[in-house]
Amino acid sequence: MAERARDAAAPAAAGAADSYGAPLPLGLHRLTAAMNALGTLWILALMVLINADVIGRDLFGHPLRGVTEFVAMSIVGIVFLQLADTLHAGRITRADVLLGRLQRTRPQAADALHALFHALGALLLGILLWASAGPLAESIRIREYVGAIGDFQLPVWPVRAVTLLGLAVTMLTYTALAWRDLQRLRARRSR
Repeated sequence: MAERARDAAAPAAAGAADSYGAPLPLGLHRLTAAMNALGTLWILALMVLINADVIGRDLFGHPLRGVTEFVAMSIVGIVFLQLADTLHAGRITRADVLLGRLQRTRPQAADALHALFHALGALLLGILLWASAGPLAESIRIREYVGAIGDFQLPVWPVRAVTLLGLAVTMLTYTALAWRDLQRLRARRSR
C-alpha cells in the first residue's frame, strides 16, 4: 500500500520544478512555520521595546536599561528562528539564472544541481551545529552574560540555544529537500 502511494506520488513530484513549499516529512514544515511566527512575534516585541525606550528617553529622561544589549542578542535569535522556513519557502539567496535555464532545458540536471545544493547546505549546517554546541555548553557553565553588573545583565545561553535549534531544523530541512530532489530526479529518469 505504501509503495503504491509512493509510486503514485512520483509522477507528480517529477512534474514539479523544485522542492520548495511542499509539505515536509514528519510535519517539519509546521515546525518551521511555527518558528518563523515566533521570530515575527519577537520582532514585534522588539519594536514595542525600542519605542518604549525612545519615549522614555525623550519624554522622561530615563531610557530602558538593556535595550541595546537585548536588541543585539535578539537579532541573532530571530535570524536562526526564521532560517528554516525561509529555506522551505525557497527564499534563500542563490543564483537562479543557471537553475532557471536548466529547469526549462534540462530538468534532470536542475534536479541534480538542486540535490547537490541542498546536500551541501545540510553538510554545512551540520558542521555549524557541531561547532556551536561547545560554546552553548560553555556559556551555561560559566554563566555568560552581556551587560554590566549592577545595571543590566542578560544571559547569553538562551540565544545560543535558539541558534542551535535553528541550525538543527534548517539542517533537517536541507536534508528533506535534498531527498525530495533525488526522488524527483529518479522519477524523471524512470519516464
